[in-house]
Amino acid sequence: MQTSYLLKNGCVISMDAQVGQYNRADVLIEDSLITAIQPDLDIPDVEIIDASGMIILPGLVDTHRHMWESLVKTAGTNWSLPVYLQNLYYGALGSKLRPQDSYIGNLLGSLEALNAGVTTVLDWSMPYSPEHADELIRGLQDAGIRAVYAHGIPGETNYWNRDSQLTYSNDVRRVKEQYFSSRDQLLTFGLAIRGPEFSHWDTTVKEIQLAQELDAICSMHAGFGSWGSVDRSISRLYEAGLLSPRVNVVHGNTMGLDEYKMLADSGASLSVTPEVEMMMGHGYPATGYFLEHGGTPTLGVDVVTSTGGDMFSQMKFALQAERSRVNEQLLQQGDMPGELNLKSSQVLRFATSAGAQALGLEQKIGSLTPGKEADLIMIRTTDLNMFPVHDPIGAVVQFANPSNVDTVFVAGKPVKRGGKLLHVDLDAVRHAAMQSKEYLLTQYQMSDAERITFS
Repeated sequence: MQTSYLLKNGCVISMDAQVGQYNRADVLIEDSLITAIQPDLDIPDVEIIDASGMIILPGLVDTHRHMWESLVKTAGTNWSLPVYLQNLYYGALGSKLRPQDSYIGNLLGSLEALNAGVTTVLDWSMPYSPEHADELIRGLQDAGIRAVYAHGIPGETNYWNRDSQLTYSNDVRRVKEQYFSSRDQLLTFGLAIRGPEFSHWDTTVKEIQLAQELDAICSMHAGFGSWGSVDRSISRLYEAGLLSPRVNVVHGNTMGLDEYKMLADSGASLSVTPEVEMMMGHGYPATGYFLEHGGTPTLGVDVVTSTGGDMFSQMKFALQAERSRVNEQLLQQGDMPGELNLKSSQVLRFATSAGAQALGLEQKIGSLTPGKEADLIMIRTTDLNMFPVHDPIGAVVQFANPSNVDTVFVAGKPVKRGGKLLHVDLDAVRHAAMQSKEYLLTQYQMSDAERITFS
């Protein structure tokens, strides 16, 4: 089986300041690693891949997605956050999943991500039983994606409730030991906790301490919606010494300005999911506020009930929403903007190296660096929506879409080439997903308007 590849004559965006950017260079992959980046490499006994007319860059990193929701894709294009929660949780669609539905949901969602050049994702997961957890993990494994499986708390009753003391059973330790005994694998472990706005404070403290004990990324939704500015959850967490680089806060739209500095000073990460936040009522994306207070945000898709599962869209939303925020302030002062406040290169960093750091994977991925694992993508610049390219980074962030992704490698293994996913029977995946979708429809009845969208 071929394990060495030489990508020839591509435009290389490394996202590594020491490696730099090349208008034309070669990338050598040996086994799982990138071993050289420079022009005109001549290496025997490797498979040569013609990268001319393509941009080579690190695989995109999505720091927040609910993967199983690929089964209910497009259902929520008109849902606010409260309507979404009502239809997906609180005894609704999510609670009707069988283990086999969890498997195909995660497999389908992972394949969608890989097809769009997303090589790493944090799957913020809510298994309803140990069997569900096993199948969610198997779906990620079978797809061949790199992922942080963020293990949530099983159960529906009294789940999203700030008085809830529902917490993890001992099965969380079984999951960690069975599937995540080594860091030298594509899947790593996290906890998806509800945090102080959706569970009791004592429960939050206990679960952050559990994440520390299990050496797990700890991700929570916090600081958004109409309650974010009132609760001041980040302040409470900071004062209690519970924030650290292993803590990932999702959304954070309506936090106090001082809380962004607390988050940044602690090294905790912030996942901005701009499209969903602007649509569903979380609040305005916090991209600029976090930057202004010393942090570097990361990006996520969040829910594919309501938006497509690609990061190109999220990069564009994050970029233009933040530019619009600052431009509007200038207009209100009677001024016109000059130099735009946020650059495409910054946003590409949010979606690559910053995302890798937030997930504790910066030593492995996030940049094209010799010695790191070969998670990379190749984007065609000859497609009409891209051609001709003057600014490669701007082209990726503001022009590209999943159809331009020609080739995807994860840990040195090609999972997409020539625009097609490899090693997967997509017809069989679609058939299984349709069976799960139809099962869910028989188990839960939405309103007529919602069923028209969903059916």
